[in-house]
Amino acid sequence: MNKDQTQGRWDRVSAKIKQTWGDLTDDEVKKAEGNKDELIARIREKYGDSKETIAEKLNQLMED
Repeated sequence: MNKDQTQGRWDRVSAKIKQTWGDLTDDEVKKAEGNKDELIARIREKYGDSKETIAEKLNQLMED
């Protein structure tokens, strides 16, 4: 996978993340780009869900 393909995949996943967790800002998602643990932490701060629940949902979004 080249850089453009990787960026395109991230853009698609990023859009799904923002749809799923609508309170996340573009900046919050962008800051966490490529760092799943940081993204999970940001989602936990806003929503209070468990790390496992968020990780499972993220994995589903990435597979789709």
